[in-house]
Amino acid sequence: MTRHFQNEILRLKKKILHLAAMVEEGLQMAVTSVTDSDRDLAKRVIDADPVIDTWEIEVEEECLKILALHQPVAADLRYIIAVLKINSDLERIADLAVNIAERAEILAGHHDIPFPFDLDEMLELVMKMVRESVDALVSSDQKKAHHVCLSDDAIDSRHEDAFRIVKDKIKSHPELTEYFVSLLSVSTYLERIADHATNIAEDVIYMIEGEIVRHQL
Repeated sequence: MTRHFQNEILRLKKKILHLAAMVEEGLQMAVTSVTDSDRDLAKRVIDADPVIDTWEIEVEEECLKILALHQPVAADLRYIIAVLKINSDLERIADLAVNIAERAEILAGHHDIPFPFDLDEMLELVMKMVRESVDALVSSDQKKAHHVCLSDDAIDSRHEDAFRIVKDKIKSHPELTEYFVSLLSVSTYLERIADHATNIAEDVIYMIEGEIVRHQL
């Protein structure tokens, strides 16, 4: 491996980790905007999305440049492929955080109504999955990545519970339909974010072990 190639890989690592940090921060802000009924914080998440989109493009271009100029093989090739896929998942998490922030603006108008399901727990679990998937990437920790993959079923189960509860609430309180639908949307976005966190963890496992584990766990 040439020094120039090493420098290219190092620069790519810094970029994907910076993007991951921005996405994680944006998701935390979106979550807080819901729990604290904070419209200003929600707007900050929405306004920051173009910056994340720009970084996502930069990371993709960096990966493609390295592939074209250096034609890496084995572990180096796996790393580039994994970063390309992780990059896409991070951008999708950022988009879903924006969706959550947009719903926070609606939910803030009903801040006096308690959540009909344990949204706080779901928020916490999803944030933990995202944080651990990023940590697994940073530290090349396949054990942590495997743990993220095993956590996804719990989120799916909570989303199913939320759907059932919200459906009953809409029947008994049709005047609050917009509020309950917005809440269910947040649950749906969280479930999708958990799927993307799982994708990141699976790509970390591929990067480290050279094994495709999607659909196996």
